[in-house]
Amino acid sequence: MQTITGYLFFDGNAREAMEHYKQCLNGTLEVTTFGEGACSTGEAKDRVMHARLTLRSSLLMASDTMPGMPFVKGNGFAIALACESMSEINTVFDALSAGGKVTKPLGDMPWGAHFGMLTDKFGTEWMLSFEKSPRQ
Repeated sequence: MQTITGYLFFDGNAREAMEHYKQCLNGTLEVTTFGEGACSTGEAKDRVMHARLTLRSSLLMASDTMPGMPFVKGNGFAIALACESMSEINTVFDALSAGGKVTKPLGDMPWGAHFGMLTDKFGTEWMLSFEKSPRQ
């Protein structure tokens, strides 16, 4: 694994929260909406699909939930693993999902990563990614 990163979930105010954290922490923010990712239209198009706040060598990521998805304020987080290869992401994803529930199968995403989400058998939410090309 390259890194373990905190990932925050919001209910429609991810951009506002991440802009606030950017100002507080003096980081660099990248945001992709569901509409830009061609994953949703209508009321979800302006919600944040993926946000990255880079702080020197640290990273904080976030997104909004899709409308209708359950959201409990204070419970909105997951463990995000950045994997070093396609082989690693496939192996770790399969191992963590055993006895749990896959919530987003592994697949290519608009921000250049191979990505998937799951809840393990203990109820912990995981997000795994492999950056297929270096970020510029």
